[in-house]
Amino acid sequence: MASKDQYEERQNRGSVEQFYLKQKPKTSFPEKEITSVKEMLLLYIPLLAVLAAGDNEDAFQEEISFKIIYSSSFYNRSCVKSRNSAWLGDLQTLREDNSGSVIFLRPWSMGNLTKKEIKELLEYHHALSIEMPNKLHRHARQWQLKYPFEVQATGGCELHPGGAIVAFYQFAYQGSELLHFQNTSWMPSVKDEITAQPMSRVFSQYHVANKITQKMLSDTCPRFLLSILDAGKADLQREVKPEAWLSTGPNPGPDRQMLVCHVSGFHPKPIWVKWMRGEQVQQRTQQSGILPNADGTWYLQVFLEVEATETSGLYCRVRHSSLGGQDIILYLERHRSSRGWIIVAVMVPLVLLTALAFGLRKRWSHCEPPATPLPLE
Repeated sequence: MASKDQYEERQNRGSVEQFYLKQKPKTSFPEKEITSVKEMLLLYIPLLAVLAAGDNEDAFQEEISFKIIYSSSFYNRSCVKSRNSAWLGDLQTLREDNSGSVIFLRPWSMGNLTKKEIKELLEYHHALSIEMPNKLHRHARQWQLKYPFEVQATGGCELHPGGAIVAFYQFAYQGSELLHFQNTSWMPSVKDEITAQPMSRVFSQYHVANKITQKMLSDTCPRFLLSILDAGKADLQREVKPEAWLSTGPNPGPDRQMLVCHVSGFHPKPIWVKWMRGEQVQQRTQQSGILPNADGTWYLQVFLEVEATETSGLYCRVRHSSLGGQDIILYLERHRSSRGWIIVAVMVPLVLLTALAFGLRKRWSHCEPPATPLPLE
């Protein structure tokens, strides 16, 4: 005989699957316009080459993905705050405001699809997770979920430099992946009999929803990814040359120096920056994260800690697709020499002004007082 919880689980699962059937998205491309994803790939391999091109085997070998992220903050059993967003690589393309309305952050955010089709895509992702708060509340004690906690469902597809498109869908708790979607089921990503395994069994019971999910990942997402690459190619392919300069950071210790190479204003994001001596890359080179500028370009810092007596011959080398093979090379000696000239240029006028002021003061101090006129008798 089924328990009360099992009965409620079956009832809820049935109602949710009916909801998915009603909400099944119609997002698709007309077959007359697009024959196959493979044929479309042939058109976008050159674009991917531009986005992920490089000068050596270690540089710029990056994939580009489209993903929708659903996040929920569970403050307590009665308070949950959820958010949806969409991303093309590191660029956020869509988000929802507080009322649930879709906001397009780029002119090409909807690709070649209509706003209605994009909204259906987001609504479908939201529909997949509509029962998640109820499920997590209901099983919180059993799965040892401790309030407050954060969950995240990330689904999408990734275009690799070789042309393959790989779909993905993961579920994370407190920033760590617990489950991943495979075929039409949810699988544990970690060996965890308390949370991951029982959670995967519950999520896998939604057979209709999981089949729709598989269809979205294997068909709709690849088509949309290629569509948004096409719509945004003018922006994605734009090239802006970087500017670079050197500085020194706080001394890390006695007789040691921290050298800093700054590179800013470049687009696209992939870049290669190293401290070198001769043809040898300095192994102690450390790189900050690549951060966005307000104008959509990028900024980077590369550090090198050295002995103060070992700076001779060091230079910073910058490679970027916008440079056409002409690397930027900044020598530390020239930087110091130019800085020395700046110091001289500042000091010479100061010395001259000081000398002039001293001379005037000396002359004033030796001036004879004017003769006192004799009184008239």
